Amino acid sequence: MTFDQSLSACFSKYVTFSGRAARSEFWYFVLFVWAISLLLGFVEARLLPGMTNPEAGAGPLSGLWGLATLLPLLSVTVRRLHDGARSGWWWWLWLVPLIGAIVLLVWFCLRGTQGPNRFGPDPLAPPSAPHERPWEIPAVSKPHG
Repeated sequence: MTFDQSLSACFSKYVTFSGRAARSEFWYFVLFVWAISLLLGFVEARLLPGMTNPEAGAGPLSGLWGLATLLPLLSVTVRRLHDGARSGWWWWLWLVPLIGAIVLLVWFCLRGTQGPNRFGPDPLAPPSAPHERPWEIPAVSKPHG
C-alpha cells in the first residue's frame, strides 16, 4: 500500500473498526499524523505563542488536529490488531506503563496472519476472482452507443 492509498483508506474508514489493516497502512498513517502534529506544534510556537499552552505543548491548531485524527487513528490501530488475529480490545494494553507500549509496538511491527482470519481477508492478498466473491453484485456496464 502506498502513502496516498494509506491516507485515503484511513480517512475513508475513519470509524470502521472491522476488517484488517496492513503494516504499511498503519505506519504510513501514523507517520502522517505525527509529521503534521510536529509541523503544527512548530507553527503554533512561532506564530501563536500566546495561544499555546506551554505545559501541554498544544495550541488550538494541534487540538483541532488531534480531534480530527483521533477516530481514524483509533480505527486503524484496531484494524492493525485484527491483522495479527488479536481483538481490538488489546488496544487498552497501552495503559500498562512501559510494558503495554512495548508489546503493542512489537505487535504493530509484526506481519499479520497470512490468509483470512476471523476478522476478514488478508489485506496483502491479491484480489480474488469474481466467482470467489458471491456476496458482490457484478457491475453493469453502460452500452456503448
